[in-house]
Formats: sequence, C-alpha cells, structure tokens
Amino acid sequence: MAISSFILFCYLLISLLSHAASSYMYSEDRRDGLFPEILREEAVTRLNELGKVSDAHGYLERTFMSPASVRAGDLIRQWMEDAGLRTWVDQMGNVHGRVEGVNASAQALLIGSHLDTVVDAGIFDGSLGIITAISALKVLKSTGKLGKLKRPVEVIAFSDEEGVRFQSTFLGSAAVAGVLPVSALQISDKSGVTVQDALKENSIDIAEQSLSQLKYDPASVWGYIEVHIEQGPVLEWVGFPLGVVQGIAGQTRLKVTVRGSQGHAGTVPMSMRQDPMAAAAELIVLLERLCKHPKDFLSFNGHSDGSILESLSTSLVCTVGEISTWPSASNVIPGQVTFTVDLRAIDDEGRESVLYELSNQMYQRCEKRSVSCSLERKHDADAVICDSNLSSQLKSASYAALKRMTGETQHEVPVIMSGAGHDAMAMSHLTKVGMLFVRCRGGISHSPAEHVLDDDVWAAGVAVLTFLETHM
Repeated sequence: MAISSFILFCYLLISLLSHAASSYMYSEDRRDGLFPEILREEAVTRLNELGKVSDAHGYLERTFMSPASVRAGDLIRQWMEDAGLRTWVDQMGNVHGRVEGVNASAQALLIGSHLDTVVDAGIFDGSLGIITAISALKVLKSTGKLGKLKRPVEVIAFSDEEGVRFQSTFLGSAAVAGVLPVSALQISDKSGVTVQDALKENSIDIAEQSLSQLKYDPASVWGYIEVHIEQGPVLEWVGFPLGVVQGIAGQTRLKVTVRGSQGHAGTVPMSMRQDPMAAAAELIVLLERLCKHPKDFLSFNGHSDGSILESLSTSLVCTVGEISTWPSASNVIPGQVTFTVDLRAIDDEGRESVLYELSNQMYQRCEKRSVSCSLERKHDADAVICDSNLSSQLKSASYAALKRMTGETQHEVPVIMSGAGHDAMAMSHLTKVGMLFVRCRGGISHSPAEHVLDDDVWAAGVAVLTFLETHM
C-alpha cells in the first residue's frame, strides 16, 4: 500500500471510530497504581522548570553547548541520579543516565531525546522525551523494581538535534551512532567558533581521532525508543493522546548563495543590474512552485513515476527559513544573498529527484540574470522506517496504559508518519528504533504556543512505564 494511501486509510478508520474521543477522560478514581505524583505532577513541574533555562530573556533558546544548555544538562543529570541512575557526560556533551539491571552484560535499551531548542521555542520539544523516560525509571526505583530489569536501560539527553548553532543536525545522536564525520568538529557558527572550540570552552577536550570512541558497539544495544510531541495536528484531529510512529521523512538542508554586482541604489540603471536579491526572490518562488506541484516539473526516464509522484504530493515540504544579504544596507544593491532550504519527503528517490530538478532550474535562472549561484548540501538524512516489532510493543503499551487510565476499552492506537526529523533518524544507523508521539495542541511546535495537556504527559509516562515493565 502506498504511504499516502496508508495515511488516508488511518485517518478515515480512526475518524469513523468516534470523534467523541476528542478529549480522553482520565478517571480520577483510577489514579492509584498510576503514580500521578511522579508521572504527572513532578514531570510537568520539571518540564516547566527546564523551560525556564534559557540563554535569552523573554523566550526560550538553548543551542549546542551554550551556557543554558550546560545548565539544562546539569539539571537533567540531577534528575537522573534522583531516579537511581549512574550518570556521566560524554565528549559531545550528551548527558547519560544508566541502570544495569540484573544482567549488566545484556544488550541495553536506549531511550533518548534532545535538550537543545530552536530560537523562541516551546518547552516540550525534546524535553518531554527525556523527562518521561526519567520519570518512568523513578517509578521503578520507588517500587523496588529498578534493579530487577532484565537488561540495562540508558537514558540519553542529546546535546544537539535542532542544528541551530552550527546548521548541522544530530551532532549528539550521530556521534553515539557513529555516523558523525570527523569534519563536523571543524564546522563553525556565525561567530567563527567551531564545534571543537565550543566543547573546549566547556572543559570537554575532543580530538578528531577520539570521535570514533563515542560510537556504541551495535552488539551492545538492544534497541532505541523515543517519546516526542507529534509537532503536527493528526493526533488532536483523531482525538487520541498517543500515537505510534511508522517512519520518519528523509530531509536535506541546503545553503544557497547568489552573487551579483554590488552598487549604488540610486545610480545603477535597472537594465544594467546584476541583482542577487531579485534573483534569490525568483529562486525562492521557484522552490515553492516545485514543491507544491512536483508533477509539473519531474519525470523519471522520460516517464512519470506514479507512486513516487503520489508520495511527493502528500509528503513533500520545502521551507526557506533564513535569508541574509551583504552588505545589507537600504541604499545598496547587495553583492551577495544567502538563504537556506529545508526539503523533506517520505520517498528518498523522490527527494533526490526534486533536488536534482531544483539545482538545474536554479542554475538556469541565475545564468539568465547574469548572477552566479551555488548550492551547498549542509545536511542529509534518509527516510527511516521504524522497527515493526518495537512499534508493536509500543502500541500495546500505549493501549494498555490508556485502558488503565480510563478504565475503558480503548480504540486502536493510531500509527502515523513523521514529517519532522528526530534523533531516532541518527540512531537507526546503530540499532532498531521505535517512536511514540504525544498529542500537541493545534499541532503547533517550535513556538512558545507549543502545549501538551498535563494528562497527556501522564499518559506518555504510563505508556513508557508499561513498556519497561512488560518488555524489560
């Protein structure tokens, strides 16, 4: 079944079940044995507390190895220790908390998410997955079951997923997975500080030859799971607090640089201008047209590929999120314009076809305008399909958790695709991965309006606890 058809099938099936389920009623008289004091009250308090740890005044911002990021890591480490975990910080700034269980040599379950944020962020993106995992393990500690786990369980708060500071995502998880290139240490931010410099400023000395030591041995890892807000409207639309992720869209990030002829805004005739700003505007509109109507641009060996085009029509999204000019003065025709492109699709072949066509079209338009343009690929990640067995286990745990919380037989837990990237993408190079999504109000994320109901935080915690009790 094509992915787009599968998604549509899920929508229709779940909507037919009942829109009356749009807000789950968590039974007040079933709180015993569900540990609301840890999985709800304390978890929500910690999310709010972590949301105040920021490098900016008036809004939330934590980027790789910034002062606030380090403070957040210290706070998370305290909470890990409170849950009975042994903790440490690795050479990429990732914060780890681990319990060995009854068999320290068994393959370990890794649970993680990221502690960094975008600029003007919400408090749940990344943090929810970390806090939920810690809370579930704290419950096991309080009931005397933590040391009885059949295998080691390790929580990892990854230092960078968003890629805001260095425009290179998954610095933390890619290092653990062993897919971070050595060259990443020399990537610099807008101030000229490299990744390696940022680590050294925080007393973490990492050399190129030691980067490979951060990689986990695949034979030592059983699997990886991640709890994350959905960052989309599907769960709210179908009225479910939790959903299991079937897969994650592949993504590419580009840096496009357009160079022209700098000049005086009042003296250069329009017919003689080589204006990179006007050219960049045309390229951005081109990108929008291509991504809205890929079938008007793409062909495969002279023939349209129906399945790829169908997939692109439902999953392809393209965004220009950042643009800068030089010298950036109101009375100067700029000499250079730079902008970013974020392109995502479920189908990797289709994504590459879009990028190929985009490059050709951009170079043609720049040539017509007598400006030069270059496209630099800053980040690539293939689409990831989650492990079917792990997804099934997470689905069963979610179903059981909701039944325990409501006292009623629940409808089928939805299975959905993720258009957003997650650390699970990098970790899929190391081990099997599974993800659990949590309902997010309005589907809003990367915004201070990002919100998760307290009871949905609780539901996620009960689901993780149920998964650990059942399978670990």
